[in-house]
Amino acid sequence: QVQLVESGGGLVQAGGSMRLSCVASGRILSINNMGWYRQAPGKQRELVAVMTMGDSRNYADSVKGRFTISRDNAKMTVYLQMNSLTPEDTAVYYCRLGGDWGQGIQVTWGPGTQVTVSS
Repeated sequence: QVQLVESGGGLVQAGGSMRLSCVASGRILSINNMGWYRQAPGKQRELVAVMTMGDSRNYADSVKGRFTISRDNAKMTVYLQMNSLTPEDTAVYYCRLGGDWGQGIQVTWGPGTQVTVSS
């Protein structure tokens, strides 16, 4: 059983910065990709940033130049550095990990962490 736990969310003023962390635990044979998604009230969940183990990164147009996804393999942690935050970034942010947990390719989601940006 692979589990993800996000942290680092909270309340920040517009223009501020915040770093989210996502720690993975459990039996992980290999990782294909890791990413951050978000869901604002009344909206569908959307991709924020995704990163492959080959270090290829893709970002939503709305966060390009402001957000950076990175990882620490030794700590089994993926990060999302968020700068120049705006109220439109307010959402629940979810970590997603795709890989082989011993039963073929699977995807695991974290429970989410709330990010609120005040104007």
